[in-house]
Amino acid sequence: MYAVIETGGKQLQVEVGSKIYVEKLAGNVGDVITLDKVCLIKDNAIKVGKPYVKNASVTCKIEKQGLNKKIRVFTYKNKTNERKTIGHRQPYTLLTVESIEVK
Repeated sequence: MYAVIETGGKQLQVEVGSKIYVEKLAGNVGDVITLDKVCLIKDNAIKVGKPYVKNASVTCKIEKQGLNKKIRVFTYKNKTNERKTIGHRQPYTLLTVESIEVK
């Protein structure tokens, strides 16, 4: 059984026990959260939502809150001696999928 969920503007395929990295979600390590934007569920049959499957949810446990590696952004304008370097670290949440439910 697997499901396709939407979180952080992205769609991810998840199964029970899988670990996924998503955009930062509110909560502390060890908290259990429920994601209700389920686009598709495949069990014996496929259930597709319009846009989401009704009464479906995915329960996840927060394993880690962190920051990705730093990326460097360099801007340059020719002939004006204008240079600028900035860095960015994107926050993320590591989730472990505990259950996929359809009521």
